[in-house]
Amino acid sequence: MRAILAGPIQGGLFSLSKAGAILACAFLVSPLIGCQGETDSGDSGSIQAERAADTAGTGNTADAKAEAAAKALATRISAMIGDLPASVPNPDNVAPPAKIDLGRMLYYEPRLSKNHDISCNSCHLLDQWGVDNQPTSQGHRGARGDRNSPTVYNAALHIAQFWDGRAPDVEAQAKGPVLNPVEMASLSDVTVVEVLKSIPGYVDAFAVAFPGEPDPVTYDNMAKAIGAFERKLMTPGRIDAFAAGDLTALNAREKRGLDTFMSVGCQTCHTGAVLGGQLYRKLGFIFPYPPNEDVGREKVTGSEANRYEFKVPSLRNVAKTAPYFHDGSVTTLNDAVKIMGYHQLGLKLDEGQIADLVAFLESLTSELPVEYIAKPKLPESGPNTPAPDPT
Repeated sequence: MRAILAGPIQGGLFSLSKAGAILACAFLVSPLIGCQGETDSGDSGSIQAERAADTAGTGNTADAKAEAAAKALATRISAMIGDLPASVPNPDNVAPPAKIDLGRMLYYEPRLSKNHDISCNSCHLLDQWGVDNQPTSQGHRGARGDRNSPTVYNAALHIAQFWDGRAPDVEAQAKGPVLNPVEMASLSDVTVVEVLKSIPGYVDAFAVAFPGEPDPVTYDNMAKAIGAFERKLMTPGRIDAFAAGDLTALNAREKRGLDTFMSVGCQTCHTGAVLGGQLYRKLGFIFPYPPNEDVGREKVTGSEANRYEFKVPSLRNVAKTAPYFHDGSVTTLNDAVKIMGYHQLGLKLDEGQIADLVAFLESLTSELPVEYIAKPKLPESGPNTPAPDPT
């Protein structure tokens, strides 16, 4: 979950020749990474805005220039993020209300874990912007993995799931933690199905959510229900209002931060509706990052070319999803921006740039969909429901 800048900086202390303007972009959210490319124009957003103001006729007052600059900036970010959808449909997993309701119950269901004490919501807390704010999450018997738990909000729009992209979608992702011995630690998919079938309320709920199926309580259907629920975990915010033309949605510092974000090339990696989640990038693109035992996407592809590559995280709600990078090793946005500016851009960002960037990133915090994420009443265990297993 966390990312940052990429691209050449125009003017000021950081003029780079066009030949040397290789873009690298890293993460402020929990990942680490970088990106390549060039800015979409030789002009920074502020220069474009000034030109727009100059063509506004006689109204070249400070207010007119500020408004023209804001309009130009809103146009650029609108072209980049488009409209954040209310949901992300999967044609292979239609999502009627009954399936979404079942998925919500299963998301909060601790009996999917071996000891009946860990649910999806234990590590991806929906009332805390989809994270637990720990470097790595606590699983079965207190065990901890080696990667930070990324937010589930807006995740359905990512190209793949997990830091290394090993699951193609949220449905596939939902199957992993339940059986992971360090996380929920259930012994097998068969064991999970036995638990679900032992709970009368779930037998009924699966039958309604998957009508016409002779045996609706399956491990695949469990994951489909959770995926259907997660596909509506979207968080529109002030950035969307600004992109739609409400120039007051961001304050002056936030606009400066957005202008910096765009003009230095962060958007080459943190692009699309959720400002990330669309690419894999390497940590230490310009200057090597301290060695790390986690080789990232290489574990999935087997290719050394993918060593230290991770999925670019979404920046939405990034101010609420600390600590940052794939291993949760960086605690503040200030540090994340500073570190990534150096290792991914080859720049020593000044304090003003960092403060403006952080202000913009903080503006990406959204209101939570309180009604949608409210914990439902879970069905009671049946007489044959297995007991918790702490071993």
